[in-house]
Amino acid sequence: MKEFTVLKEDDGRRADRWIKSHVPKLNNALIQKFLRLKRLKRNGKPVRADDRLNAGDVLNFYIEDEFFEPVQKKDKLLDQFRYNVNVVYEDENILLLDKRPGIICHPDENEKVNTLLTHARAYLYQKGVTAQDGFQPVLVNRIDRFTGGIVICAKNEEAMHILSDKIRTHEIEKAYLCVAQGRLTPPSGVLKGYIVKKQGQSRVRVSKTAVPGGQYAETIYKTLSFEKGKSLVECVLVTGRTHQIRSQLADFGHPLWGDTAYGAKMDEGRHYQALYSYKITFRFESDAGMLSYLNGKSVFVKNVPFASDFLINAAR
Repeated sequence: MKEFTVLKEDDGRRADRWIKSHVPKLNNALIQKFLRLKRLKRNGKPVRADDRLNAGDVLNFYIEDEFFEPVQKKDKLLDQFRYNVNVVYEDENILLLDKRPGIICHPDENEKVNTLLTHARAYLYQKGVTAQDGFQPVLVNRIDRFTGGIVICAKNEEAMHILSDKIRTHEIEKAYLCVAQGRLTPPSGVLKGYIVKKQGQSRVRVSKTAVPGGQYAETIYKTLSFEKGKSLVECVLVTGRTHQIRSQLADFGHPLWGDTAYGAKMDEGRHYQALYSYKITFRFESDAGMLSYLNGKSVFVKNVPFASDFLINAAR
């Protein structure tokens, strides 16, 4: 039951019009229904639609609480946006998306709308997943524009905080597939160094020793296949730095196929880096709260185009 007191500015107003303006979830048909059932009362007595209210009148509504919840305004962009998403996993708290190369994760100075974030929010909005207490679904990790693979979207604020914390403490393992030029020797190992990024520049460089502004970077790699001068490699990030895999493999002497920014040869068959975040594994070492059920779970992208083509060609 909800109780309202009629204010001075509503003195003399028709009861049905007052009800419609103060309880917008009640349409005309519902108002008439509840009036007929005598579930709307004025000063303890049933009220009629054409009653004129007086300042100080007490109105009691004996109806479900859901009718008093705030009415959310329709988001025209998310309601009409033609989203294009490839969902690899979804539950009530998180959404894992396979980002296609070429789309950016978040808006930048050149693109404000056609981003993975907008696609994810439109997909959820049109499914009926709307903002809760003002919180909009957010992406908790990001990958480069021309890198494909798994991006994690948090559906609620608690999930966002937990996932952000687990990423920071390296309790979500990210594995990538890539094609590197040449044969890696040794075929598996660990790349260590310091990533240095200058302000205003997109490229980074690798330093073997600690330097001012350098961030420690560590990548575990394993060669899966080799053919025609190229290696299919799995890389697992121990740390997560800007262009970590691209720069470390280039520094190792094996730039990624198509990655001319880091020294790869021009190749008509590839115009950007062959790099894909194809698997994540939740490896929680501390309390994960409401997301504890994810511990130990791995999620894969089933089809990494350049990897499939590489393995098919290698088998010939």
